[in-house]
Amino acid sequence: MKTVKLYTQPACPPCEFVKNYFNMHDVTYELLDIKEDRSAKNELVNVHQSMSTPTIVIDGEVIIGFEKDRIDELLGI
Repeated sequence: MKTVKLYTQPACPPCEFVKNYFNMHDVTYELLDIKEDRSAKNELVNVHQSMSTPTIVIDGEVIIGFEKDRIDELLGI
């Protein structure tokens, strides 16, 4: 099983789209709200070199934004 993290924040329509996409495909993921969780925000910026949501990390591969083809490839969808 792949490890999937989704960095999100409130009022982020693309984040909602990714959540719906993952749910539609039964993808298990960890939801990290960068507005509520300071350590998640620090990880997003310092570890994954991103300042945007949604940022998706699949087994260490960072995807900034919804890149359907790359997500499908990494998850085998």
